[in-house]
Amino acid sequence: MSFRYDKLENSIVTVIKDNVKGKDIGVAFSGGLDSGLVSAIAKEYANSVTLYTCGSENAYDVIMAKDLSEKLGLPWVHVQISKENIEDLIKEMISATGTTDPFTISYELQLFCVCKASKEDCILTGQGADEYFMGCAKFIDQPDDDYEILKNAAVERLLDVSVPCEKKIASHFNKDLVYVYINELVVSEIWNIDPDELKPKDMDSRKSVLKEIAIDLRYPVLAERKKKSSQYGSGTTDLIRGLARKNGMKYNEYIESLCEDVLHGVESRRKTAAVYARVDPIIKAEAERILQQQGSSPSEAVEKLYLKIIADGRLNISDHA
Repeated sequence: MSFRYDKLENSIVTVIKDNVKGKDIGVAFSGGLDSGLVSAIAKEYANSVTLYTCGSENAYDVIMAKDLSEKLGLPWVHVQISKENIEDLIKEMISATGTTDPFTISYELQLFCVCKASKEDCILTGQGADEYFMGCAKFIDQPDDDYEILKNAAVERLLDVSVPCEKKIASHFNKDLVYVYINELVVSEIWNIDPDELKPKDMDSRKSVLKEIAIDLRYPVLAERKKKSSQYGSGTTDLIRGLARKNGMKYNEYIESLCEDVLHGVESRRKTAAVYARVDPIIKAEAERILQQQGSSPSEAVEKLYLKIIADGRLNISDHA
């Protein structure tokens, strides 16, 4: 009896095989399903596979990754971050990539540290599985229209923000990144799947298609893995929050202060105030999609709104309805 996701499964295996065969491979390894599956498949074809996990000493990802590395029988390296070294690492990342967005820094610092520590020239990453296999909690129980907005916004951010930043990281360390889940061969097969099969109904049904593939490839242990977002699972966010408090700042203010130290620009030094606001996620996603198309950032949009309020002496709601 044929497996219903045969073509997608074969495309994933083919992409990995073609990129790792006969090579020494490093993996940006979180201990979850996404990186675990690419690691397990790569083991079959690569000359060697070494797993690298970035995190603080007792971080969730570190514990999970060590456990899964033993189950997969692959060597594992803990790339440790701590309150003593994380500030220097963030500054180096800002300098190497030009990235100043606090959110991007929080979840891309792990790849930066892995590329810095790895001995291998080629690094496999599980990036893209959350966006294409619906791994984010925000996708659950959404009306169809809102689900499409969130899904499209997630993919756009992945391709327009995350991947360009990661390629700068790779270039900085002279590494080649292999993106299995956003390879065009894999993505073309994902589009052939009924969208309802990808849309999660609850927390446990997230990435259900990828879980079935892992089971079919005889890695049922991967389908059982629980995962946190990288910035939380690695302990990065907690470390940055702790240093921010120590310096009498909020999270974003602290990151902005590091950006100022690195960039030394007049504009950077001038813009020291941060705005914190809770916004409906659907509105946020759609607005940021439009801003990206126009080549503008949320910070620029907020500043223009504030300047208009100053000029008018009030907020004219009718102008923004």
